[in-house]
Amino acid sequence: MVKAQEPQRWRVGMPIATYYAGPPITDSVAKQMREGGFNLIWCAESEMDVARRHELRVLLQDGLLRPETMDDPVQLAKLDALIARVKNHPSLYAYYIIDEPGAALFPVLGRLVAHLRALDPAHMSYINLFPTYANNDQLGVKGETIAAYNEYLRQFIETVKPELLSYDHYHFAVDGDKDQYFLNLGIIRQTALDAGIPFLNIVQACTWEKNMRAPNGDEMRWLNYTSLAYGAHGLSYFVYYYQPFYQEFKEKAGQMIRPDGTTTPQYEAAKNLNPQFVAIATQLQPLRSLGAYHVGKMYWGAQALPKEAPFRLDLKAKDNSPMPADGMLLGYFGKPDNSGKPCQPTHVLVVNLDYRNTITTTVVGPGQLEVFDAERRAWKRATRTQATTTLPPGGGTLVRVRE
Repeated sequence: MVKAQEPQRWRVGMPIATYYAGPPITDSVAKQMREGGFNLIWCAESEMDVARRHELRVLLQDGLLRPETMDDPVQLAKLDALIARVKNHPSLYAYYIIDEPGAALFPVLGRLVAHLRALDPAHMSYINLFPTYANNDQLGVKGETIAAYNEYLRQFIETVKPELLSYDHYHFAVDGDKDQYFLNLGIIRQTALDAGIPFLNIVQACTWEKNMRAPNGDEMRWLNYTSLAYGAHGLSYFVYYYQPFYQEFKEKAGQMIRPDGTTTPQYEAAKNLNPQFVAIATQLQPLRSLGAYHVGKMYWGAQALPKEAPFRLDLKAKDNSPMPADGMLLGYFGKPDNSGKPCQPTHVLVVNLDYRNTITTTVVGPGQLEVFDAERRAWKRATRTQATTTLPPGGGTLVRVRE
């Protein structure tokens, strides 16, 4: 008797480079997104063939993909018919469900996700969560910042059983940077690790209110590389295009395009950064995030680099820059095995947390090192156990022990 094959289950595949909120998908828009390094776009069912022509993955949007559908037999039947139509489309990647639900919605969201998974286990149900600075009424839980947010995430993981953890956190204000970015990133990293699922970080690429600034290219690089160092498998920009923001703030609005479709400096930055993000995340995908350690400045929620760390910085090396006031970040990664022993770090992503200045630094490792060229997607040998690297503002370099 031939054993029946297990249904295909969703996997991240190519690391995610996407956005939140964008224009309708036409061939010209899809071409622009593809050229900008985006590989997951938001589509209606009617737009899926456009995405296919441009070899783009689809996050499907439809009014039936919402919690209320579960308690309406007529709408549920329509949803089932929708899934039957789209689940074999070659561009389908995931179903968009909801943005920033409170915990009170988790039970019905769990039912919806389970229903979709039963009908189509090959495609994820995408739900985006609140950041740490959401208040208790928004989260639907009680407690101080850290306790409340951990409880919110616990209920989400246990009740909804997601395949990806996604959240948004907007860091750059007009009067300075906010203080919970690394706190939030660290909590999400640990929650995703504990749940055995990947995570995605939604970061800002625009302004939407007077006290928030649209980040420039160096600040966007900082967002990319800090997310990678903490182990993100995906990055999403808020927003690609939303006309009301542009109407209010004009050129200060940021975003990827203007109302006439011409591209902005934020698009040009993303066009450069997206391929780097995908290249580095692809190298890190088979590995496990072992730690995200800060050197120099200690942010709220940050962990200091241990004293006997196998990868470290040689701050006294010749011609190196001094430690930036904003500090440095070292993301540790290693290959898990089935022995039950702790993973040993084999890779480190070193990030310059100064998004205003270029620095030169030296990484010291536990063996002969190689440095990853993210633009060429190639490894280059370093000088024995040391690798001296020049990091652009907010940028990073991936280093590994030579295999």
